[in-house]
Amino acid sequence: MRQQEIRGKVFSVLGGARSGLAVAALLRAQGARVFLSESAPAERMKAAQGELEALGIPYEFGENSRRVLEADVVVLSPGVPSEAPIVREALALGKPVFSEVEVASWFSPAPIVAITGTNGKTTTTALVGRIFEDARHPVLVGGNIGTAFSQFVGRLTAEMTAVLEISSFQLDHIRTFRPNVAVLLNITPDHLDRYEHSFEKYVASKCRIFENQGSGDVLIYNRDDAVVRTSIERNARAGITLLSFSQKETVSQGAHLDRGRIMLTLDGKKSELLDAGGISLKGAHNLYNAMAASLVAKACRIPTASLRATLRNFKGVEHRLEFVRELDGVVYVNDSKATNVDSVWYALQSFTSPIILLLGGRDKGNDYSRLAGLVRNNVRVILAIGESAAKVEAAFTGMVPVVVCGSMSDAVRTGRRVSVRGDVVLLSPACASFDWFQNYEHRGKVFKDAVMELASSS
Repeated sequence: MRQQEIRGKVFSVLGGARSGLAVAALLRAQGARVFLSESAPAERMKAAQGELEALGIPYEFGENSRRVLEADVVVLSPGVPSEAPIVREALALGKPVFSEVEVASWFSPAPIVAITGTNGKTTTTALVGRIFEDARHPVLVGGNIGTAFSQFVGRLTAEMTAVLEISSFQLDHIRTFRPNVAVLLNITPDHLDRYEHSFEKYVASKCRIFENQGSGDVLIYNRDDAVVRTSIERNARAGITLLSFSQKETVSQGAHLDRGRIMLTLDGKKSELLDAGGISLKGAHNLYNAMAASLVAKACRIPTASLRATLRNFKGVEHRLEFVRELDGVVYVNDSKATNVDSVWYALQSFTSPIILLLGGRDKGNDYSRLAGLVRNNVRVILAIGESAAKVEAAFTGMVPVVVCGSMSDAVRTGRRVSVRGDVVLLSPACASFDWFQNYEHRGKVFKDAVMELASSS
């Protein structure tokens, strides 16, 4: 929608967390009449209340009343499911329903790099942002990571680039959102409770990242992921520049491995980027992330020398295989952002040392059988935490010792007790955090605080 179409129209924003507040403020600044509705109780929304009152935006907490349906347009925060009764009713009434990133994109003068995937999107987004910063290219990074797109879109200029981590939830209600460069890292089952337990619907949501792309746009994808490859071969429009990356085969346009070296083939020219061992981020999954980020950099004309330097020095992001501490020969690692089985599958391959694994939380229908071989080979003890502790215990009892722990501090203390020099105590829970914690960041912080409180035995 153009600004002249927005002015005076009534928008209902569903969700009062950071994305909802940001898009409400953005629309208000553009002359729209805005109402915000949040189902969480008022006592949890004190900060939001102050911000809304300062902006003069009417609101309700504790329910989604029918006032939502009095709007011309409904805007969803990512945390609001499409299956929510108020959303279903809005759609049934023919109300336009948009996601927050869709609305923010209406106001962006800058080219957009959008990155999605079940796993690795936060690391890849942060790495792309760092590549741009190191190359002195003006960039703002956000979306599903850090700052909502709506919060910073007003600061963008045509000379800048917006680098966005995009979740499937943010793609569910786009209409015109069109990234100049789109990245699809991988697709494995996750969040199926939001997609009627249909993997096909989840795949379709992820693939919306390129549905509006056309001539002049770039789509970067993981050729080794059969779901991704097939989806792009079937659905990508003619005219899009396709760049793939692979660790298993040579690609005609993109990045691949050749005897441990990352090779780039772009516009018919083949060149060596760097030895894969020189990348600071370790693990096969991070090699995929680095290859994807490198292709973004080349698509955006970042100098190769600067790109190499960033790849050699980037240390990763908080809560993703984050080194916390080494104590009495035991390493403690925070991987709280591993909220699905596939993330843990990669994490368990990232260490050569025996692992004490903290696993569990709010289960999303996890099938732990994929982890069986890695658990047998790489894990000494599992510490089952959260609501799903009983399910974790049932899945792995008889395979390795399993200890049920009643709190994060209990799990950390138990990890200290059962570990020996040379072990890794790894929080990689494969579950959402909302049983014991506000979000995965809160879970990771509590873990790190508990680890730092441990005293040395020496």
